[in-house]
Amino acid sequence: MERKMMRIRSPFLVACLLSIAGVSAPLAAQPAESGTSITAGMKVEDPQGGEVGTVSAVAGDIVTVKTDKHDVQLPSNSFTVGAGKLVMGMTQVELNAAVDRAQAEAQAKLAVGATVTGSKGTSVGTIDAIDDQYVTLKLLSGKLIKIQRSSVGAGPQGGIIGLTAEELEAQVAGSR
Repeated sequence: MERKMMRIRSPFLVACLLSIAGVSAPLAAQPAESGTSITAGMKVEDPQGGEVGTVSAVAGDIVTVKTDKHDVQLPSNSFTVGAGKLVMGMTQVELNAAVDRAQAEAQAKLAVGATVTGSKGTSVGTIDAIDDQYVTLKLLSGKLIKIQRSSVGAGPQGGIIGLTAEELEAQVAGSR
């Protein structure tokens, strides 16, 4: 069974995930001990010392934590640094559950009839059909286009795609 990895990039989404899990806000960053910084390979624990995961990457202020189930990107101020490890305010079970809920909520937005927004932030059409591999979009012109499901992400109001309505229309015209 293939595992899907979710990358959480939005600090707002992280705050939402933490609040869903019952943590009111990320832990405030504490001064690093003797110049200790967050690096790949560091262990991440919950406040009781339970294993949350391991840091797999650091890019600026974004720390990727690999749990037993997900790769989760979190802001560095979500952790307290010390003694060669990181502590965060969620257990592994809570973090995994928050990511699972966020994924389920996002996927629930991808349904027949949902509006799909293009790269310019405007509607490109609606989902006409959807399965495990493909999404059929009904463009604003009424034309249908079948694209890979992986090309359509979940957005705040429905689906999002990295193309404009004009680019999709051109693809439909070019496929004739």
